[in-house]
Amino acid sequence: MRRIPPPAWSALFAGLLAAGCGPRQSPAPAAFTHLRKALTKTDPLAPVTPARTLADRIVNGAKAEVRRGVTYDARYVLLSYPGGDVPSGQGACTDVVIRALRNAGYDLQSLIHQDMRRHFRLYPRKYGLSRPDRNIDHRRTPNQIVFLRRHGRELPRAVTGAAAASWRPGDLVYCRLPNGLGHCGVLSDVRNAEGLPLVIHNMGRAAQEDVLSAWEITGHFRYPAL
Repeated sequence: MRRIPPPAWSALFAGLLAAGCGPRQSPAPAAFTHLRKALTKTDPLAPVTPARTLADRIVNGAKAEVRRGVTYDARYVLLSYPGGDVPSGQGACTDVVIRALRNAGYDLQSLIHQDMRRHFRLYPRKYGLSRPDRNIDHRRTPNQIVFLRRHGRELPRAVTGAAAASWRPGDLVYCRLPNGLGHCGVLSDVRNAEGLPLVIHNMGRAAQEDVLSAWEITGHFRYPAL
């Protein structure tokens, strides 16, 4: 598998540490843009046609992020509710997941907000909030993970052996980067030479890349739990 060389990793993680992978008060630095790379000779952005399944619609929603050239910007934004969204040309890694599921008819903003209203104590208290905030809660990787563990289908995290077959287009993957920050993405219908799906994610600019085995996987989910 092709990897980002060590010097590039160093620049990448320094930037992520400053900006965070998830809503913060500052955008990711422009230095991320040089890390984008093409890892497949097929058309990586071709939508699933026709979109017969929920998974197809999830993948198409994620691919739309790449086609629009969405740049990483994780700033706190006041959102309408339900169905609120940040400006279409910007977003964090979590916004790829949010928009992909919304394309399939599932509004994580509303779903997570309602679940947090009922079960606030089950969600991480690391953000200093005393009650749910519908502008930001769904845009944080730890909150998405709690919600998916409660209401989605949790699947194997291994990418080798029998577990490799469990990774399907439309699945959601959550990772821990070497600097400790959380990251997430949506599995594509395009696969690498080993048969693993590419990941549609945003780490500077939305892209579809061969990175499923690049980082420590902390969660693998299918939503809805079909």
